[in-house]
Amino acid sequence: MVISKENASAIKKAQAAGIKFVVSTGRGYTEVKPLVKEAGFNCPMITLNGAQVFDEAGKLITSAPLHDQLTSKIIHFLKKQKLYFEIVASKGIYSDNKAKRIENFAELLTRVSPDTPYKLAVIMASARLELMNINYIEDYNELVEDKHTSIFKIVTFSNEGHKVLDPIRKELEQFKSIIVTSSSSSNIEINHVNAQKGAALQAYADNLNVPLDNVMAIGDNNNDLSMLRIAGVSYAMGNAITEVKQVAKRLTSSNTENGVGHAIDEVLKEE
Repeated sequence: MVISKENASAIKKAQAAGIKFVVSTGRGYTEVKPLVKEAGFNCPMITLNGAQVFDEAGKLITSAPLHDQLTSKIIHFLKKQKLYFEIVASKGIYSDNKAKRIENFAELLTRVSPDTPYKLAVIMASARLELMNINYIEDYNELVEDKHTSIFKIVTFSNEGHKVLDPIRKELEQFKSIIVTSSSSSNIEINHVNAQKGAALQAYADNLNVPLDNVMAIGDNNNDLSMLRIAGVSYAMGNAITEVKQVAKRLTSSNTENGVGHAIDEVLKEE
């Protein structure tokens, strides 16, 4: 996964015009930073759906981890449902099943690039995971008990999508102090209620004394809704889910057609 030259060019053009560009993602800092560096620019980052916010120098500004007791309850609940899930913590991504990890990454690759055969995606996923900092662990409760580890996000998966995950999501939403979102139809992402892209974006804008009317947000999935709702200028990607397209004020092209770059260029021309 890379940031296209067209998108990177538009981002750099915005930065040259004095606009603060911020990456806002469900991924962790160590996953995203190499992509940004390779694209040739630097910026603050809202990561893990808002659970961690970093400045341009990579210094942690704010964090919103899940509490230990709550995390234990979620782990117990997901295990009871016999669902595979992963944990994103202060020391990286944790999985208790390597085969499932590869399967899920391969499924992601086929969604991003539909022309990729699944068998090839599995090979690519296996090779990619060897380069990523994935930690394999037998019992997730070891993380909860480690006082030197903070847990920021739990992600559970099902290739059956909404059929399996929607009922699970409804039950999870009964838990106090969490927010349940998703970044695809095949996952559920669980964060502390204070870890939301919208809240993180608003706090960052407030710190710069920038009114939300002058804030632009671009998104394509459920975990983007909170920031799209507060931004004065909001774009849905062409490949966005229906709810995102309903909430956003504008529409750009898809993620495979440099939609981010097109949206930025469109707004720059209006200035």
